[in-house]
Amino acid sequence: MRGRRVIGSRTARHLVVVWGLIWALSVPSISFASHAADHRFTVEGFVCGKDGLPRAKVEVLVKDTRVTVGQTVTADDDGYYKVTLHLHNDNVGDPLLVEAGGEQQHFKIQFDANDLETERKLRVDFGSGCERDLGPPQWLLYGLGVAAVAIVGWIGLKISRKRKREEQRRRKGQGKRQK
Repeated sequence: MRGRRVIGSRTARHLVVVWGLIWALSVPSISFASHAADHRFTVEGFVCGKDGLPRAKVEVLVKDTRVTVGQTVTADDDGYYKVTLHLHNDNVGDPLLVEAGGEQQHFKIQFDANDLETERKLRVDFGSGCERDLGPPQWLLYGLGVAAVAIVGWIGLKISRKRKREEQRRRKGQGKRQK
């Protein structure tokens, strides 16, 4: 089958690299982890006011008070914050303080010490109306959708052009045989 064109290995490598980058950027907590999964303990949530609106630029303190390990971060424009602490199995049961805007919440650090793969995390929201989904950002979902449509469209166009050329060749071949 002469004239048949298959997507080149170079193009295939480019597609693999692009999809790999998209995946890596969509899962930053895994891709750019600073500790092994069994040493990470993530506390995340939203800070909202009494009116239910997000409070931006509020400092959030997350601290294991038994060993004075803690971290302070600033909530983003949506009121979202995320803190990753480096904890070990012997930290199970330690008292955890989470403070934002003068409001404190107290917890006990809980996770299955035998499970070394599941992400160890706790969600703590402040204020009311903060019950939001922590899935991937909307822009990422829309961007992936647009990229998928563009790739499928490009492949469809290539297939359509290929079929058109084959049809033209077949017609030419039939015309020569009839003479």
